[in-house]
Amino acid sequence: MPNRRPLVVGLISDTHGLVRPGVHTALAGVSLILHAGDVCGDDVLDELAMIAPVEAVSGNMDDAADPRLAPELLRDVNGVRIHVSHGHELGEPHPDALAARYDADVIVYGHTHRALIARIGDRLVVNPGAAGPRRFNLLPSVARLTIANGTAEVAIVPLDQ
Repeated sequence: MPNRRPLVVGLISDTHGLVRPGVHTALAGVSLILHAGDVCGDDVLDELAMIAPVEAVSGNMDDAADPRLAPELLRDVNGVRIHVSHGHELGEPHPDALAARYDADVIVYGHTHRALIARIGDRLVVNPGAAGPRRFNLLPSVARLTIANGTAEVAIVPLDQ
């Protein structure tokens, strides 16, 4: 029987040691937070854990030996397979290249600091943007991934500067 109750997963990346106050509001009520790397400190993971359980991958600015950070994650959430990596393993990550490399319904990445949602066939590729210090003249953001009845939809949520 399909799950009729939506489950919301918070997506965040490129915090670079900073959790903006707006992250608490933007991710309020999520069941899980997936961090797509460049965490840059345990304090970030500890603060995010006050919102919801957190799973994170290492980015190019993280210590790859950090036991709290996986090289990549593959999770089944209510029948939707989600892959999380930082994206730097592909050099310059692009949705088509990520979709060719990873077999998942939803592919989450970071690294570019640019929020992006792309549909490739019936798959979703998401970069929640950079939630940490503002860089490259890009606005900080996170994303909310809603899973219901075996399908996923995502929305980018801008953060206060």
